[in-house]
Amino acid sequence: MTIAMKAIVTHPGSAHKDDFLACCLLIHQFQVPVFRREPTEHDLSDPSIAVVDVGGVHAPEQLNFDHHQFPPEHDPICALSLVLKYLGLYTDARQFCEWLEVAEWFDARGPFETAKWLGVDREVMGALHSPVDITLLRRFAQRSELREGDPIYEVMRFVGEDLVGFIRGLRERIDMIGRHASFELIGEGIRAFEIVFLPRTQPMPEDPSSGLPRFIEEQGRSDSVIGMIYPDRRGRGYGLSRFRDNTRLDFTRIADEPDVHFAHARGFVAKTGSTDPKRLAELMWQAGDDIA
Repeated sequence: MTIAMKAIVTHPGSAHKDDFLACCLLIHQFQVPVFRREPTEHDLSDPSIAVVDVGGVHAPEQLNFDHHQFPPEHDPICALSLVLKYLGLYTDARQFCEWLEVAEWFDARGPFETAKWLGVDREVMGALHSPVDITLLRRFAQRSELREGDPIYEVMRFVGEDLVGFIRGLRERIDMIGRHASFELIGEGIRAFEIVFLPRTQPMPEDPSSGLPRFIEEQGRSDSVIGMIYPDRRGRGYGLSRFRDNTRLDFTRIADEPDVHFAHARGFVAKTGSTDPKRLAELMWQAGDDIA
């Protein structure tokens, strides 16, 4: 993006999660002040002023990010969605942030329709609020202007930084896994099952198993994979664990193996000092059930 943004304008009055988070992203990206007021025609036509969740225009080339003019039958979308699209993060955000689609529904359809869509009682929606949500939105709503150094502004910068870091970091992690991981069939016949194996890499990630479940889902293997093997971050060996807590694997079955130094009592994870892929496959096979 080459646009030199100089300000963000969003609506006055009550604040909602979508406009708050949209502003957080833009604050992180451009480090510009926020003005909470109705936009002018000049604001809407000036390509250096971002107009968020107000103005009746969606024109990202002009930095206009409103969704209220979309027809009622339009897929649920909010100002946050539009800013994520502008930043090139929307596709990954929808995949990695399970809360995003709910936020879109809540803002575009309201709490009653969202509760119906989720299949829960309306009261459940209120139960999901926390003092963090309430205080940040209320304090944001009380301000007419926010600039660098203001406590709320700095918190919003942190939120934007962490959200962007999470999305981009997880994408990089999944792409790295895709370059090194392999899907392996353990055993034969009716008892055979599939696992994903991630070998040790240099440099090794701080949390080697992070991103593996997302990678499996992205590869469309969620229905076939039941286990994961990945480098142990605390030793030279490997961790073995269930995928989606599939109880076909019970690692208490290998607790007495000489090269297994830890097997959780609930059977969902184990650690071994072995680095031999054949031995790792044997341990997985031994942890598997007798009947598919």
